[in-house]
Amino acid sequence: MTAEPQHHYRINTRWTGNLTSGTSTYTAYSRNHELSGEGKSAAIAGSSDPAFRGDPSRYNPEELLVGALSACHMLWVLHLCASAGVVVTEYSDDAIGEMVEHGDGSGEFTRVVLRPRMRITDAARIAEAVAIQDRAHPVCCLARSVNFAVEHEPVVT
Repeated sequence: MTAEPQHHYRINTRWTGNLTSGTSTYTAYSRNHELSGEGKSAAIAGSSDPAFRGDPSRYNPEELLVGALSACHMLWVLHLCASAGVVVTEYSDDAIGEMVEHGDGSGEFTRVVLRPRMRITDAARIAEAVAIQDRAHPVCCLARSVNFAVEHEPVVT
């Protein structure tokens, strides 16, 4: 029996928010950080959600999680469309994540809704392109790895 292939992903997260006194108090430090990886062209500027003293001009972990789910779904849809001969010429997604904050300050996602918008070259294959969205969901490793609902509401033209 052959072993299933394993893939490993590395990212470096570096806090850049020491404003001189470190974490001496809850309000004494910035939540700013950078995510980078070997061979990557640029770092991702991160912070926390502005509701938790973060910088609104930087990505927060919650947005990155929603973006990762959206990108994984998109890449599978494009792959499955290419394999089926469905030619996609445009794809965008206005994904939304919902998180509940508990009384103790912890939080958890309750769902993510992907809203992919695709343009294909053959209008006769719209139903097939919509059905591919359903096939993509169960093979997306990220959607399979989270413990909350990941829904999708595709529109294909």
